[in-house]
Amino acid sequence: MQDADGAIVLAPDLLQPGANRRRCGEDLQQGALAMAQGERLTPAALGLLASLGLAQVRVLRRLRVAYFSTGDEILSPGEAPRAGAVYDSNRYTVCALLRRLGVEVIEGPPVCDDPAQLSAALTRAASAADVVITSGGASTGDADHLRQQLQRLGEVAFWRIAMRPGRPMAVGRLANDGAGALLFGLPGNPVAAMVTLIALVRPALLRMMGCRARPQPLLRAACSETLHKRPGRTEYQRGIVSTAADGSLQVRTTGHQGSGVLSSMLQANGLIVLHHDQATVQAGDPVDVLMFDGAF
Repeated sequence: MQDADGAIVLAPDLLQPGANRRRCGEDLQQGALAMAQGERLTPAALGLLASLGLAQVRVLRRLRVAYFSTGDEILSPGEAPRAGAVYDSNRYTVCALLRRLGVEVIEGPPVCDDPAQLSAALTRAASAADVVITSGGASTGDADHLRQQLQRLGEVAFWRIAMRPGRPMAVGRLANDGAGALLFGLPGNPVAAMVTLIALVRPALLRMMGCRARPQPLLRAACSETLHKRPGRTEYQRGIVSTAADGSLQVRTTGHQGSGVLSSMLQANGLIVLHHDQATVQAGDPVDVLMFDGAF
């Protein structure tokens, strides 16, 4: 403030000893580790490296991931609708999620339910990428040829998993010598494709990218409704997490949990994780939630 003579007067307690100073080494001491191998170059990491005056750092090249959808029923947006056909939403959800992860995406055209065409598409994709991801064709129908072609071109690591949605998922390698492209055959239903990509494929891709293994943290919230479940498989239900009047976290489902209800993934902000050995959840019970923010 100013006194009557116009002089600036500072209050005695305005400045504290040590205030408004940045000590040498308070961020990183000399010889300390700035970033460990396997750390991703997040915005904070880039800023830290710049603050050290580093113009270049050694990194791994971006992982190359090839993707294509399968099925005679697949239509591309803009095509005229026809009976029994669906528009290819998986291409856009899967590729968008992969780009957010930071991989180099190689998109291929949809492949119809023909073994020869599927074999040729898998071979082309494997020659150009480290990982091949498909959607559809991994179930047990007469037109589901993915597992058979994977067995012919390489090896099946496992097929059909105890989870919902996403049971008809195939994982293997498109070469018998152990050096070929890894294959993830996602289910064709759009919600199942997204859930398996988030829960299973994302951690595998991060490991292949050189990232240190860090399980995605789960949020704990009180379930506001009864969720029926039998032990023996892991279930991922689309959930909406909110803050209750008392400040605690609560979660409810988006409603119908069908694997084709893609709009529920837009409404949800996370996946309620009902673990393998878990049974029915009563209203008020705590549950784990895998939040979408941070998953990609």
